[in-house]
Amino acid sequence: MLDFIYWPVSAIMWVWYWLFSHVLPDSPGGSGIAWALSVVFLVFTLRAILYKPFVKQIRTTRKMQEIQPQMQAIRKKYGKDRVKMTEEMQKLQKEHGFNPLLGCLPMLAQIPVFIGLFHVLRSFNRMGTGFGQLGMTAEETRSYGNYIFNVDQVQNFLDARLFGVPLSSYIIQPTSEWVAFSADGSIDFTRLNIIILVIPLVIISSIATHMNSRASVARQSAAAMENPQTRIMNNLALYVFPLGILVSGAFFPVAILLYWVSNNLWTYVQQHVVFGNIEKEEEAEKAAKLEKRSNNAPKPGAKPAVSSKPKPGAKPAGKAKTDAAGDKDAAVSMSKDTSSGDQVDLSKTSSNGATASGADKTKSGSPKGGTPKAGGSPGSNGAKKPASGRPASGPGGQRGGNQQRRKKRR
Repeated sequence: MLDFIYWPVSAIMWVWYWLFSHVLPDSPGGSGIAWALSVVFLVFTLRAILYKPFVKQIRTTRKMQEIQPQMQAIRKKYGKDRVKMTEEMQKLQKEHGFNPLLGCLPMLAQIPVFIGLFHVLRSFNRMGTGFGQLGMTAEETRSYGNYIFNVDQVQNFLDARLFGVPLSSYIIQPTSEWVAFSADGSIDFTRLNIIILVIPLVIISSIATHMNSRASVARQSAAAMENPQTRIMNNLALYVFPLGILVSGAFFPVAILLYWVSNNLWTYVQQHVVFGNIEKEEEAEKAAKLEKRSNNAPKPGAKPAVSSKPKPGAKPAGKAKTDAAGDKDAAVSMSKDTSSGDQVDLSKTSSNGATASGADKTKSGSPKGGTPKAGGSPGSNGAKKPASGRPASGPGGQRGGNQQRRKKRR
């Protein structure tokens, strides 16, 4: 049913086995190392193919952390309207180029490879009766090929040993299936040998899984870690997955445990390389922004640059100066004319008022049919003649001058 997975996996494994079998000695121990390395380099081949998607996954995760506050605001705003909230979420993700499926691609791609490798390894020994097993005898198992592997290669795999243990054996495997691991049916290993090899591999794989998850969590932002869903996923990656490897290690063949160890080793190195490169890129971008900002900032003591372009509706500089000078001259001329006119009118008014006042005094001061009083000149009533151009100091002159001035002002 899943032959489209089993054939490619067995083909990649066959290529690496063929290469290492020509380098290592032809013995059960040497053959065991060649088969073990074929599994390890099967993992490396897959991870090399998935390197670019992994880098995109890291960038996608960091983008998700950056937009996490905005997503929280959308949840708070449209909490009751699920449709509107989903639309706004998708809009925000599209604006920032965030693709959730792209972030899951490396993890999803490893699942079919793991399933394919597990099935191919179990198919070397088909004596079992479980899922995917055919219940063959030892002779039948050693007489059939396994996908791309021919009969001789199947027998070579069953005879191979890694530290004295077959690669497709596991802790809880029934002893009845062990007879297929040799041509004459003899058994040259014990369950304790399997346990001694499996336990360290399980522990190493579990610790490596925890350390890789810890390194990934340490690079998360504070806002992302406050998200309840992120906290749940972090706890799963840090504790549940490593614990699951410890518990399930007894159910998987030795070669699968090699797959886990090598996969975690690749992940550890790849994470440090990718995260280091991304951090260098971000630091370079920050430095470029700071340099651009410092270049655009005015130097100390420098005057701000004046734009040579006139504002809409503003007059040219030369014309504005000419108009201002003309307005100033006109204002000065008007001021002079006004002040001189006021002086002439005031002098005339004062003179006329003084003359009229003097005449009135003369008339009122001489008694009818009598002579003037001693010490007074005729018509003056004892007052001196006012100077030319000055208003008389008498009440009549002041009254007339004040009236004229009021009329002039009106």
